[in-house]
Amino acid sequence: MTETKQITSKISINDNVNFNNQVDYCVGTGRAGLALQKEYYDQLAYVQEHIGFKHIRGHGLFTDDMAIYHEYEDETGNVHAEYNFTYLDRIMDMYKSLDIKPFLELGFMPEKLASGDQTIFYWKGNTTPPKSYDGWCDLVKATLTHLMERYGSEEVVTWPIEVWNEPNLPGFWKDADMDEYFKLFAKTISAIKSLDKRFRVGGPAVCGVKDEEWITKFLDFCKAENIMPDFITRHHYTTEMPDRDGHYVYQELTDPHYGIDNLHTTRTITDSYEEFAGKEIHITEYNTSYCPNNPIHDTNKNAAYIAHQLSWLGDDNASYSYWTFGDVFEEQGVPFTPFHGGFGLVANGVIPKPTFWTFAFYKKLKGQCIHRSEESVIVRMPDGSIRGIAWNHGLKRTRRKIELNCLINLEGVDDDKEYCIIYKTVDEKVCNPLKVWHDMGEPSSLTDSQLELLKLSANPQVSSDILKSKDGNLNINILLDEFAVVYFECTEVSVKSDRGYSYSRTME
Repeated sequence: MTETKQITSKISINDNVNFNNQVDYCVGTGRAGLALQKEYYDQLAYVQEHIGFKHIRGHGLFTDDMAIYHEYEDETGNVHAEYNFTYLDRIMDMYKSLDIKPFLELGFMPEKLASGDQTIFYWKGNTTPPKSYDGWCDLVKATLTHLMERYGSEEVVTWPIEVWNEPNLPGFWKDADMDEYFKLFAKTISAIKSLDKRFRVGGPAVCGVKDEEWITKFLDFCKAENIMPDFITRHHYTTEMPDRDGHYVYQELTDPHYGIDNLHTTRTITDSYEEFAGKEIHITEYNTSYCPNNPIHDTNKNAAYIAHQLSWLGDDNASYSYWTFGDVFEEQGVPFTPFHGGFGLVANGVIPKPTFWTFAFYKKLKGQCIHRSEESVIVRMPDGSIRGIAWNHGLKRTRRKIELNCLINLEGVDDDKEYCIIYKTVDEKVCNPLKVWHDMGEPSSLTDSQLELLKLSANPQVSSDILKSKDGNLNINILLDEFAVVYFECTEVSVKSDRGYSYSRTME
């Protein structure tokens, strides 16, 4: 049984509504070393072609698979550091070719520089402080110096730098030692600024646990030590605790307004300091689930929920980086199947997931915002066309399927004009590769024909109509199934038929 909920919005094309759309500023990635794989390149190239992010951030810059940090002993027994940037150059050259800049996260610790043997993830990233802070600072400076020499100082100083990842969690930073992290931050930012004061450096990249305490004490420390971070970073996830089953976890979504309130605390705390008021806040990771094996990431429910998030994340934050662009990702090991609940916008095989299109749609909303609500965002473009996105999000599937009927009354248009409206629909009926894969029998290894079908099933449905204005009003009606996301574009049109051609006669 279906229930229809109706929302009516009266909008003027001259309205000016606050909407800071930074959807394309940054996106996340698996650890740096994975960028050497062809599948990684193919997925990122696809994402850049259709969305085009400005920056990319991920873990593992200094882990041993990147082979940057080495030590050797000379003839007198003294130990020296040396650096190998072969893999780093390959990765950075590839990013440059795809017109995306790094958002550098400094971590994790090279084994020979580490003070302990605590590691995290399948790939064993070392999460202990350095045995030598001088050695750590030399590594950071040597890496940045190399990048500046290779790509130019004027370019590299535009790459934001974040010190470590989630030090408030003991798995990511030994004992979640706050004082030790503050020491790491102070030493690191000083080393970076000694190279070039134009570098922009931030932290503390906290996630969840005691986030308000960590942000407050981090700023207290910076104030006491006369340290000026260029921006503040934190993470944002919106699910309850996981229920594990085999290779997978399942989590309930939280009320998005809880997330809005939680993120706003960081803005409030930062602005309470005279020294740091107005500092940029960057959400350097966000998604629904924080687990790379939660099937929700592959669903239309995820796409609709994220559509709502993207409508407000720019209110308090200078940027927000979706975790991640693709499913070449190995925190819990190599995935067994193409759909496995990975973080990515794109599944392995370069199959776009429904959430991919949420981002592609938002990228098109770069005009003057004339409407923003719980269900939609609409902008007026410089050429006068109207673009918008509407969604029907929910925390759970309803027993009575709830459709959403968005009635938009657009005021201020020219009288008696015809408008072409294009719709791109992403919902469980028309753009749901997960269901097609399931109906195929959930094959772990795809044949060429199966992959082709999944890619075909992963595209939005395109439809169109002609609308006519009356008395300066244009009425747009969008019907959204549960968990649907719909992009629409409305442009004035004048039909100029070829001699003798009649569409109406053709369709009789």
